[in-house]
Amino acid sequence: MNSAFTIMEVDQLETETHHQLTELLIRVVEDGASVGFLPPLSYDEASAYWEDVLGPGVTLWVAVQDGQAIGTVQLQCAMKANGRHRAEVAKLMVDPASRRGGIGRALMLHLEPKAKAEGRTLLVLDTREGDPSNKLYQSLGYIQAGVIPDYAISSNGELDGTVLYYKRI
Repeated sequence: MNSAFTIMEVDQLETETHHQLTELLIRVVEDGASVGFLPPLSYDEASAYWEDVLGPGVTLWVAVQDGQAIGTVQLQCAMKANGRHRAEVAKLMVDPASRRGGIGRALMLHLEPKAKAEGRTLLVLDTREGDPSNKLYQSLGYIQAGVIPDYAISSNGELDGTVLYYKRI
């Protein structure tokens, strides 16, 4: 039986957290997730992504179970003068072995209060057309704004559409 997980807001990546997030990214990409990378994803490339992730306007949460990172999500606040009311939800990832356990939902529910506290009233995100994450976002009140066809290359070489969502908070 799985033990409970906790969610931590991370403002600095310690060596072990960085390593665990690197391994998590590799696992979700190998499982076919559309998160900007294609398999095989090298450790060095995945590690380099995490080295640069925390910057101005970015908040990172990590779900941890039994000392291991099993999920993550980012809030990327728009920094331009005409966009300071909005933020993007990015890189929601849950370890393939831990899916369907409420981790993605819990990560998303941690994100909204932070967005509100930062003065954000609009959240936007995109996800691959047909992915199970579409149902999660819809169940959380996100509204589909449209679909962009042939947006990203999938691990099998085909072009997949992406669904754009928004939510007023």
